[in-house]
Amino acid sequence: MERVACRNLVFDLGTFEGFNFRSQSAIERVLTAGEVVEWDHDRDGEAEFWPSGDHDGVALAFKGKSSVSGAEILALDDLLEMLGGDSAENFIRIYYAAHVCGYALAGLDAQTIEDENLHLFFGEWFHDVREKAAFELFELYWPELYEAYENNTCDGLIFDVERLLDSPSFYVEELQLGEKRAALLVAPR
Repeated sequence: MERVACRNLVFDLGTFEGFNFRSQSAIERVLTAGEVVEWDHDRDGEAEFWPSGDHDGVALAFKGKSSVSGAEILALDDLLEMLGGDSAENFIRIYYAAHVCGYALAGLDAQTIEDENLHLFFGEWFHDVREKAAFELFELYWPELYEAYENNTCDGLIFDVERLLDSPSFYVEELQLGEKRAALLVAPR
């Protein structure tokens, strides 16, 4: 394996667990992202690493991967820096580009991510977040119909939140960030 050039990470990307193939055992301590980047596979033994789960954004960015390399951690750090920070929004945007659109993390740049037409909504409960998202998207994409709905004085007119969000017009994914933070990712198709 190639050794990744040593440099400090800009962001705190949490900790990682690992398995050392030389000793055929788990690495006995959790490692910081920086320690994973600096891991010398020749000196310390071939190893694989994965997020320990203490950083929701990192877990999301590497969701579904069985192992993460130091180069991927550096690529994530660089991408966050290009996007202007390690906000939940940026981690979700990276997740969408890598996991839904299929871009390789190492090949991603800020422009590619910013070109994606993505809407993010946050709250404590998915029910509330979905309702807020549906009304905002209704107003954004169908302003004339939204205005007619808002100005209607007729009782019984119902707006179906689920029907809008579950329509083929949108890709919708619910993401849990921590214990009390619900995020809804919506992209027009």
